[in-house]
Amino acid sequence: MLELAGIIILGIIAQWFAWRLKLPAILPLILIGLMVGPIATFFTEDNSKIIEPIWNGKTGLFPGESLYYFVSLAISIILFEGGLTLKRSEIKNVGPVISKLITIGSLVTFLGAGVAAHYILGLSWSISFLFSGLIIVTGPTVITPILRNIPLKKDISAVLKWEGILIDPIGALVAVLVYEFISVGGGGDFTFTALIEFGKILLFGTTFGFTFAHGLTAAVKRNFIPHYLLNVVSLSTVLLVFVMSDVFAHESGLLAVVVMGMVMGNTDLPNIKELLYFKESLSVLLISILFILLSANINIADLELIFNWNTLILFAVIVFIVRPLGVFLSTRGSNLQLKEKLFISWVGPRGIVAAGIASLFGSKLFTKGVEGADYITPLVFVIVLGTVLLNATTARMFAKLVGVFLKRSEGILIIGASKLSRLIAQYLKEHNRHVVLIDNNQTNINKAKKLGIDAISANIYSDSLTDNIELNDMGYVMALTANSDINNFAVKKFEKQFGENGSFRLVNSDEMNDPQNNPKEGLFSHTDDFIKLMEATRKYPTIHEIKLKDQTHYEGLIEITKADESIIPIFLKSPDGELHIIPSFSKSFTDITEGYELVYLGKMLDVDKHADITEEE
Repeated sequence: MLELAGIIILGIIAQWFAWRLKLPAILPLILIGLMVGPIATFFTEDNSKIIEPIWNGKTGLFPGESLYYFVSLAISIILFEGGLTLKRSEIKNVGPVISKLITIGSLVTFLGAGVAAHYILGLSWSISFLFSGLIIVTGPTVITPILRNIPLKKDISAVLKWEGILIDPIGALVAVLVYEFISVGGGGDFTFTALIEFGKILLFGTTFGFTFAHGLTAAVKRNFIPHYLLNVVSLSTVLLVFVMSDVFAHESGLLAVVVMGMVMGNTDLPNIKELLYFKESLSVLLISILFILLSANINIADLELIFNWNTLILFAVIVFIVRPLGVFLSTRGSNLQLKEKLFISWVGPRGIVAAGIASLFGSKLFTKGVEGADYITPLVFVIVLGTVLLNATTARMFAKLVGVFLKRSEGILIIGASKLSRLIAQYLKEHNRHVVLIDNNQTNINKAKKLGIDAISANIYSDSLTDNIELNDMGYVMALTANSDINNFAVKKFEKQFGENGSFRLVNSDEMNDPQNNPKEGLFSHTDDFIKLMEATRKYPTIHEIKLKDQTHYEGLIEITKADESIIPIFLKSPDGELHIIPSFSKSFTDITEGYELVYLGKMLDVDKHADITEEE
């Protein structure tokens, strides 16, 4: 009981330290696992581990292979949660690149790492290719924390995120085929067995995933499941899909749960947010437990086996030759620039799936007496720990070095997806600005998506938004909701992470009626609150542009908009096409010359009537 409680407590402490230090949680988790496992044997009286994951006849938490059953079930939940976050809209520009990365890139890693392991470490061909199959995967649980604090273009983040989730079942599939090859002894029997296993995995994995995804979605939409049981029913369904698929085709369960998550994540599921929050919390707990258990299960003899120069050379070949080769072959002919390809090549950390399956297959082959099997688990752990440590400490620096680090984030995060927000977002999108709308009203989100606008259904009081790597290029925040408390909260919460270039909100009715109370974060106009803006949008749902002559002309037009409730200034457009958000204290712009344009919402200004403002002034 003490060991089980200790694992959970230590795991959450590690997660907290990772959050504070802005590091992937895998680093402190593995280090804790090693300290309570193999390293602890140096300090205990009987040379035993503080935590012994597998029952050894005297101590241990899991008898027989039950540890690996637990690992498999936990990984299925983690991958399902990852699948839920995959949205088709994210990959409009980079879909082919992702497809090639999980096919061509996987093949290059499999062949390259296998050949390297054989010639550098002297392992047999079968063990070498089992090792290379296991390290095909790049874990989403470690990529997301690494990218979270690096401002990048949306396409780069999307490529790495999708690759990390979709490649997991592929790596597992390849590892299973190589394991089957070793188990049956190779030869013609294996060729026939491999074809059958490959077909079964694809057939049952996709079939179970699609079928149960649509079935569970239909049950939720028709209210067959009470709200308080939604999360636990979804959890039990994921486990059912994983186990059933695995019964029909060994190791097809991983593919099934990823497919199930992807399908459900891209349907109009009313309770998807609650499901994501629950699965996210569960995944954090499971990851904490798994990494401590798996690293504690390593023995000192395993570590001594691989601590040599040859292992370091193998690591360097995989990271600096095999990974870049796979990325560059997969991105040939794409729209990605050289600097973007270099960054994707650099970021390839391995995660929980590699570690979990390596522990399972390594132990099974070792008990069968297969030569070299004792290398599998510690060698994979070295790659996992090494790649995570390398990427966590250098990814930000490397992004700056190759030039993909966004020095000035130009994306605009709009809180609220009302008709007003959608109208402004459409205009910004037409002028090549990345805009994302945030709202907890699913109807508004759906309307935005039909217009082709990026929109996320989320609660701004949740911390999940700050973890969203698709928002890395946000540099402005505009709070446009009807609730002044929400607007104030959004500005304060997001100004550091998403509003480095400016954080703005609509003025409220009290501020609007008090000319002396003009907040520095006020947006558009001190005389227009949400109600007036919505009324203008309802009557005149159009955004116009008017050419400016000089500073006086601009200030004169601003005064005219203050006197007319149906005209609201929103942006100042410079001669080079750059858009500047107009704050409520409009005097902030100076040195306006000919070539600038005033962008405004509502009724069209009479150009002829106001053309002589400069002369009159």
